[in-house]
Amino acid sequence: MTTKSFRGKIANEGTDTISLRTNTGSTGYRITKFQIIPAAPGTVAQETICKIFKIPQTGTPDGTIDFSDNTLLAAAYYQDSASAGDNQATTVIFDNEKFNQDIFITGVDVTGNAAPINYYIELEQFKLSLDENTVATLKDIRNIKSNE
Repeated sequence: MTTKSFRGKIANEGTDTISLRTNTGSTGYRITKFQIIPAAPGTVAQETICKIFKIPQTGTPDGTIDFSDNTLLAAAYYQDSASAGDNQATTVIFDNEKFNQDIFITGVDVTGNAAPINYYIELEQFKLSLDENTVATLKDIRNIKSNE
């Protein structure tokens, strides 16, 4: 098993794409770690929600989390205030699902302060069997078609 890591910074209401697609689709991934931290911790009040999706998102990212959405792989919530000594809170939940296509990360500061957020993701990389490859690819096709 190989672990691949990705990091970046998302502007408020922004989206990043992590390119994982291969020609054969035989490489699979699973999220093992997802962390977020503000670009300038403790300088502004911030409540940021980051989400990882299996398909591109249309429109502006919002601050709702819907675990019944079968395209949602992970969600993270970060809360901080500008006051020294106040506690920070972070909640991260991710699915144990295998995927073999690109993933899309969104971030939105629901306080309206428009603060950017940094993310760090670790993915377990492994070879998919032909059956797993077919299932993962068909799920992606179905998810794309159902969101058009």
